[in-house]
Amino acid sequence: MILLFSAAVAPGLALFSYFYLRNQMATEPRKTLFQAFLFGALITFPIMFIQYVLKEEATITNRYLTEVLVSSGLEEFFKWLVILLVIFRHIEFDDPYDGILYGASVSLGFATVENVLYLLSFGIDTAILRAILPVSSHALFGVVMGYYFGKSKFAKNDKEREYLFLSIFAPLILHVTYNSILRFEGYWVYLIAPFMFYLWWLALRKVKLAHQHLVQHLYEQKYQ
Repeated sequence: MILLFSAAVAPGLALFSYFYLRNQMATEPRKTLFQAFLFGALITFPIMFIQYVLKEEATITNRYLTEVLVSSGLEEFFKWLVILLVIFRHIEFDDPYDGILYGASVSLGFATVENVLYLLSFGIDTAILRAILPVSSHALFGVVMGYYFGKSKFAKNDKEREYLFLSIFAPLILHVTYNSILRFEGYWVYLIAPFMFYLWWLALRKVKLAHQHLVQHLYEQKYQ
């Protein structure tokens, strides 16, 4: 049980540590980040409950809508809602890169609990594949979401709402694409690899841009 739990939690902690250590300009309070992680973990249960009810009640008869659009939409919406309601106006959200960290924290909280439950059901044999695909993809969706939250928070050109819209729309499109690829039985392996490379490239580009925004933000604070 300890081995299984460790295998389920380790990928999320490793990914979060990576994005946390990338922030060399400022140190975000660990307590606030841990709280964001916990909120992400807690929303796993209402999401899974709603997904279960929709499936059992056959509320939506189209399988694609149920497994791809509704599943992706619920997960990204709840993560987005947590950041918007709990974190976006928080005093500790004080520079553009913080969006990356809070987006990753909430997403990895959800992904970690989901991973624990999945490995408890299907065994540790799936741990490596789960770490490479679902856990890392959730983290990267969170990075993209957080990047646009950071842009919205510190927008100075009346684009706050535009960036806020992108903070839900961009990760949703990525998640829908990811889930759609997994439905190609027999072919998904050939499609998921280039998609994951693109997803990593996109997320790391957002990290780089967030660093540039952070440097500019600190410069403006110093000389204003």
